[in-house]
Amino acid sequence: MTVFTASGFIGRLWRRAASAGLGLALAAAGATAAHAQLRVDISGVGATQYPIAIADFAGAISATSVPEVIRADLTRSGQFRLISASGAGLDVQSKIDYGTWQARGADYLAYGTVAQNGSQYTISYRLVDNVRKAELDQATYSGTEAELRRISHRIADRIYEKITGVRGVFSTRIAYVLQTSNGYELQIADADGQNPQVMLRSKQSIISPAWSPDGSRLAYVSFESGKSVIYVQTLATGQRQPVANYKGNNSAPAWSPDGHRMAIVLSRDGISQIYTINTDGSDLRRVMRSPLIDTEPRFTPDGQSLVFTSDRGGSPQIYKVPAGGGDAQRLTFSGSYNISPRISPDGQQLVYVTRRNGAFRIASLALNSGSEQILTDGPDDQSPSYAPNGMQVLYSAIQNGRSVLAVTSIDGRVRQTLSVLNGKVREPAWGPFTD
Repeated sequence: MTVFTASGFIGRLWRRAASAGLGLALAAAGATAAHAQLRVDISGVGATQYPIAIADFAGAISATSVPEVIRADLTRSGQFRLISASGAGLDVQSKIDYGTWQARGADYLAYGTVAQNGSQYTISYRLVDNVRKAELDQATYSGTEAELRRISHRIADRIYEKITGVRGVFSTRIAYVLQTSNGYELQIADADGQNPQVMLRSKQSIISPAWSPDGSRLAYVSFESGKSVIYVQTLATGQRQPVANYKGNNSAPAWSPDGHRMAIVLSRDGISQIYTINTDGSDLRRVMRSPLIDTEPRFTPDGQSLVFTSDRGGSPQIYKVPAGGGDAQRLTFSGSYNISPRISPDGQQLVYVTRRNGAFRIASLALNSGSEQILTDGPDDQSPSYAPNGMQVLYSAIQNGRSVLAVTSIDGRVRQTLSVLNGKVREPAWGPFTD
């Protein structure tokens, strides 16, 4: 369990490091395939569900995988109700009988064709509105067989956006730390938990992964040298560099929206305080001075402020301060323990870990009204991270004694569990849009 004290909340970093061995291994090409896939379980449905049929795509043998991925993506959102398209026999040139599909209960229909030419595939898709009797979208993609899954996610994103008006996140990625009997792995995977890749292996603890705004780099804290050091690693090459290696703890990296600076936490003066620094490690600036712990900073979307956790009021609560320094404003008032703030992409909501009745749960706060909603049940939910469209929150959890990643919709109605079979998975971070 997390405890917010100088020897607990900050000290947990050292406990994680002390339990690990020595050594570090980087993947030579920047990433290696991970052995364990994350399995997805879904519960609940959204307040509004759109009835849609996803017909089998005509063409090459690999065509069957495309609609399967699209169906799984839309189902995971909890916002779509799948209508059977069995026996449709459609291809991308088919003329659609809107009335027949509407009678089957499908307000929307997606269909397409996959054509193969050697090792290359061409995927064409259409989306129609059966109620309005109109085509909503069409697109054509090309790629290898290995790229079909990524293309399928992109089509699912297009369908999601055309119907809901909100950009889809199925083609985004997540990062997390997997602890096994052999040590720690920093992994990235597709948003559905598939295609995991190892970015870093270490016998010592890895914590606090944070995506750069363009999705090309990860910042994280590694204990490989026997103390906490903040690194930035380029995903495409595996190249990395230390950004903060000062006396004491170096922790909690968070990128500015423009990707030029980071907020970090240093204990160089004996107590954890917030600083900003260029991403190459230059121009260190202290944000403010506090007699107690200030930690877990995150930039607001406009880059003008930081939200952070502090026990300056006698218990851990969440505050906001100008990024250049100034007076801090308290944001959370419900409960005596609120930590790990994350601001929504539109700057209107805050999610965080709250302790209620002995359980650690994920809560959401509307910043304009101060209205709070508890999104999860506990008992040990940690490290919330918004999807880049702000519609879901990724977090780590203990469920039935297992360490898992989980996702909740922002209204708490739909939940997914991404479970792994061979280790403890924690410290998740949802990556940004990249195109």
